[in-house]
Amino acid sequence: MSEYFVKNKGWRYDFTLEGTRHTRTWFKTKKDARLAETRKREELKNPRPEPQTPTDMAFLDLVNKRLDYLKDHKTEGYYNDTLYMAKRWVKLWGSMYCGEISEEMINEFLRKRKKVSACTANADIKALRALFNYGKKKKNISINPMDYVEFFPVEKRAKYIPPLRDIDSVISAAEPDDQDYLWVIRETMGRVGEVNRMKWDDVNIEARYVILYTRKKKGGDLTPRKIPMSDKLHEVLCRLDSKKDGSKPWVFWHRYWSKKTGSFVEGPYQDRKKLMQKLCDKAGVRYFRYHPLRHSGASTMDNNHVPIGSIQRILGHENRTTTEIYLHSIGDQEREAIEIYENVRKKSHTESHTE
Repeated sequence: MSEYFVKNKGWRYDFTLEGTRHTRTWFKTKKDARLAETRKREELKNPRPEPQTPTDMAFLDLVNKRLDYLKDHKTEGYYNDTLYMAKRWVKLWGSMYCGEISEEMINEFLRKRKKVSACTANADIKALRALFNYGKKKKNISINPMDYVEFFPVEKRAKYIPPLRDIDSVISAAEPDDQDYLWVIRETMGRVGEVNRMKWDDVNIEARYVILYTRKKKGGDLTPRKIPMSDKLHEVLCRLDSKKDGSKPWVFWHRYWSKKTGSFVEGPYQDRKKLMQKLCDKAGVRYFRYHPLRHSGASTMDNNHVPIGSIQRILGHENRTTTEIYLHSIGDQEREAIEIYENVRKKSHTESHTE
């Protein structure tokens, strides 16, 4: 031990451990100094872990924070879909802190959602994971109750792509203004949100191209891409240009009642869900919405040997694998593979019956 006495002051300990000096003064007795030194050595030998202060946040506050982020960085459709689901979550857990929401509580909620469909429940799982991961990333919460929640198995089916004649019938059944809207979606193969936000500054009639902007990119930035005009698209946009309202920047806009302002406002369309249901019924065809028009255009180009890279750029996909999902046609290589299989099978069958 290394305790010693200093006249008129008292006892102290003073020792060095692993190159670091440790000392403390002034004890009344040598015994007190020795006891303190023993405790200090033990503390250095077995240090206590620093206490962790758990981080938590009110669930309602986290939801609102996440929605604000989505509104600024993601597409309007993504924001609206999350808002729709969030209203249901808040009814259950809006008065709780995130740390009070257990995995079992979430699983109970998801089992009820699965009664609607597995896809519906999986959409909630995906959105809730994103919510809690966002909270952890921002250091608002320290625990994610979704860490061990698994997706439900789903029965995937081939996406319905309407035949070209059905698309023609639906467009023919529409009013003239709606026909123009549908032709622009069909000929650009754009997403509805991209066409809705399209402005006249994005239309170059002389050079025969339009610019569409998408937020379906990493980081949520609006990314432009140029789409060449078909003759039909050129015809439609020339007609719309000749009668446009110069005070409105959008190609397609409407006047509607806003609940937020309590008055009529003018602005671009958001999502015209009821239009396609009405037109499909009127045309007497199986119901489809706007997105299948992208799939139809991609498959039509693929059937006619357009390189997949060109299709990818027109659709605005970052990854080739995403574009391949849109190609619902059976390619020549697949047909040739089946023909080879059939020829081999026939040959084997013939040989087995001639022996």
